[in-house]
Amino acid sequence: MFSKILIANRGEIACRVIKTCKRLGVKTVVVYSEADAGSLAVELADETVFIGGSASSESYLVQDKIIAAVKETGAEAVHPGFGFLSENAEFARRLEKEKITFIGPNPIAIEAMGDKITSKKFAAEAGVSTVPGHMGLIEDAEEAVKISQKVGYPVMIKASAGGGGKGMRIAWNDDEAREGFRDSKAEAKGSFGDDRIFIEKFITEPRHIEIQVLGDKHGHCIHLNERECSIQRRNQKVVEEAPSPFIDAKTRAAMGKQSIALAKAVNYDSAGTVEFIVDKDKNFYFLEMNTRLQVEHPVTEMTTGIDLVEQMLLVAYGETLNHQQNDIGIKGWAVETRIYAEDPYRSFLPSIGRLKRCQFPPEGKLGKGEVRIDTGVREGDEISMFYDPMIAKLITHGKTRDDAIDVHEMALDRLRIEGIQDNSPFLQAVIAQERFKSGKLTTNYIPDEFPDGFNGVEPSKQQEVLLASVAAYIHDVFVSRADKISNQMDPGRAIRKEWVVSIDRKPISVSIASSNSEAEIKFKGKKAAIGLSTNWKPGMGVVEGLIDNTPFAVRFEDTSEGYVLRHRGVTAKILVLSPTTAELYAKLPEKEAPDLSKLILSPMPGLIVSMAVELGQDVKAGEAVCVVEAMKMQNIIRAEADGKVQSINAAAGDSVAADAVLVEFE
Repeated sequence: MFSKILIANRGEIACRVIKTCKRLGVKTVVVYSEADAGSLAVELADETVFIGGSASSESYLVQDKIIAAVKETGAEAVHPGFGFLSENAEFARRLEKEKITFIGPNPIAIEAMGDKITSKKFAAEAGVSTVPGHMGLIEDAEEAVKISQKVGYPVMIKASAGGGGKGMRIAWNDDEAREGFRDSKAEAKGSFGDDRIFIEKFITEPRHIEIQVLGDKHGHCIHLNERECSIQRRNQKVVEEAPSPFIDAKTRAAMGKQSIALAKAVNYDSAGTVEFIVDKDKNFYFLEMNTRLQVEHPVTEMTTGIDLVEQMLLVAYGETLNHQQNDIGIKGWAVETRIYAEDPYRSFLPSIGRLKRCQFPPEGKLGKGEVRIDTGVREGDEISMFYDPMIAKLITHGKTRDDAIDVHEMALDRLRIEGIQDNSPFLQAVIAQERFKSGKLTTNYIPDEFPDGFNGVEPSKQQEVLLASVAAYIHDVFVSRADKISNQMDPGRAIRKEWVVSIDRKPISVSIASSNSEAEIKFKGKKAAIGLSTNWKPGMGVVEGLIDNTPFAVRFEDTSEGYVLRHRGVTAKILVLSPTTAELYAKLPEKEAPDLSKLILSPMPGLIVSMAVELGQDVKAGEAVCVVEAMKMQNIIRAEADGKVQSINAAAGDSVAADAVLVEFE
């Protein structure tokens, strides 16, 4: 085994690699940019090397700096993680020339499989089922339209060197093909430095299912079953699980056999993933091969017991795989969600800032399963505009799919993030849906279930009772605490026990009798009382306990006006009022939202890539106004109403804050 390796990456994946290296006794070197100074990965590594500015083009993508860091520290090998240089054949060759081991596949395999056009041709020659499409290079938007017409709409326009949902657009007509080609080309150029585009048929009602493969340098190759990754937003995976609730043993064996055939055809010698699109009849077609570790690799580890990072290290060192195909079973079920710094209530726009609170559910046993957290941040860290918005990956495991999902819901309930917006309310909503629990998934799941975007979840009757009980208990604790303050001008007054709990302006009358951690709460019109017990104390952001002997966990935030409680996708603004105050409050008019129809605001902090309008120009609703880039994604900002441009307050190259006024209409 290596004695010291360098990790040419950052964040969660750098911490993940360090974790295995520590267990194996391998020293680690982490390179870091200006934005990552003081990061968790820097803290955990044995050695660190500063490599430049915050932009990845000035640091993590600069091969000379990575190689110089290897030589400076005496590291024997480089683990590239995922993204950045992980699928760069030139980088692998340079390391080979410098006699530095690349902890990944050989450059020929990277070149053949890392390029989506070449890989599809290679797959067809190896007898792997492929999606119909045009694999040649496309020169301009008009050629893209002609090809799309020939393939037949809908089509998927994709970056050849892409990954992670970058540089991908679906087109249903000629206009969308033109715009999709231009946008994909620009995004691919910015993300990968390679703007080659190809087009393939977009299959309706598809499922995204992938096969994990492992190969060594001695010609051995196995697969580690499948992962279902159909829950996606903008072609970015959101929820992953292993195994798939759809695939049967026969289909699994066929997909595995083709994946191994493809891997052997390029002498694949590391961990890699063969991705397929699967239709409703279990016909499967090759999409691409990722010649690196996948973000969702933990669900495979949890269901096979195999540490993929360890296998990559062993194989890179020249060891033979110590697993045979017959050894690989399926041990239980695992579910992973990606917790992102983005606002689900504002079309999932990036949310940048400092993590004032960042508390994850404890790893280990929970309910009928266990919890694993893979993260590269901690409380107090800043989420930067320069990199992927991932905060953490939450992985749960159980004996059955139902167990894994139940534990996942419990774990999300115990997550506490403050200071920025995060997508956990959306994740909770998806995981709780009956359709998800039934396993009826497609890559259209999110557009189907949330056609108007995510606007939160209405509380069920059961949730209303839970939230009202928790709010009443919390308020009683605060009132009782305040009553004990010494030297009050009016001491000894009785503590009120009759309250009106207003949940998003819906009043619920309750009475509460509490002592220490026990409370009895009666609802007006109900004969039976609700019993609530908890160890919650002021300052704790999650209220855990039992309500009528059923476990619960509710996220809590004390605001300047009442409380905010979150539970299973429900975010409720709650006031606890005296009956008299509640009557007066009900008479108050609701606050009207300001009229922003004449303004184009930046929905996030970011960089202006281009401005598409000029002073005096008439703009129609839906027309592109500008492009803002944040967290490696380009976002087209469109006019919401017709208007004439009165002023333009930003230009290409400008950095802008969230809600900055970019354009004003007359």
